[in-house]
Amino acid sequence: MPPGDRQDGTAPATSARRLMRACDRAALATARRPDDTGSADAGGVDKGGWPYPSLVLVAFDHDGSPLLLLSTLADHTRNLLADGRVGLLFDGTAGLARPLTGARLSVLGRAERSDEPRHRARYLRRHPDAAFYAGFADFSIYRVTVERAHLVAGFGRIHWLSAAELDLPASAPALAMGEADLLDRLNGEGYGPRLVPSTDEDGAGQRESWSLTGVDPDGCDLRRGGYVARVDFEQRIRDPESARLMLDALIRPQDGTGPPGHATTADGGA
Repeated sequence: MPPGDRQDGTAPATSARRLMRACDRAALATARRPDDTGSADAGGVDKGGWPYPSLVLVAFDHDGSPLLLLSTLADHTRNLLADGRVGLLFDGTAGLARPLTGARLSVLGRAERSDEPRHRARYLRRHPDAAFYAGFADFSIYRVTVERAHLVAGFGRIHWLSAAELDLPASAPALAMGEADLLDRLNGEGYGPRLVPSTDEDGAGQRESWSLTGVDPDGCDLRRGGYVARVDFEQRIRDPESARLMLDALIRPQDGTGPPGHATTADGGA
């Protein structure tokens, strides 16, 4: 097995895509703008160009491009408006006794404002609480075009991946057009609780509160209050009909028995 490959045999690109899509937040790195009035220290040294890290909530377009909801009042937004190059760190090490043995992914790309309504809709389904401030005039959606990614899957398992090697899916217009109606039907039929495996922490009624927030060519996203989950598909889908067939093959029987969907992950959310 070449260095960097997952011990379970999953290809590095697949591991990278799955890790990224499973996260609902990331560390955002921007280059501090040189004309910032706060860019000089007490000695008058200009700090323009220095890396500036911040925490952001993230969703994804159907083609895997990260989507951010940012305010022009924030330093990171002012930075990327001056220099669109950004870095995003997706952390998959939560809960591990030895975090450095876990996976993390650094994504390098360029951020541009998007006025595409479906980008905003997709973000707000993933982060419903953001609706409280998303309508403020200073907030906009920014789409990150991925150029490279650096996957660290543990000690000695490291890969640089170009955008082509990352193999993000092509746009799926039919799925994008039909996603909202599909989610309404699936949630109305109780698919959410049947896709997420139960845990010891689940109390009465908690499993039933899982709902689907997105379906993309690679899988589907779910949320229950402050928790998010991801179910990855074994093969890509392109339209609502294919998505429904794939999910029908993954859901648990109504009595709650049977295996969960493939590669389901659940983490604390915002």
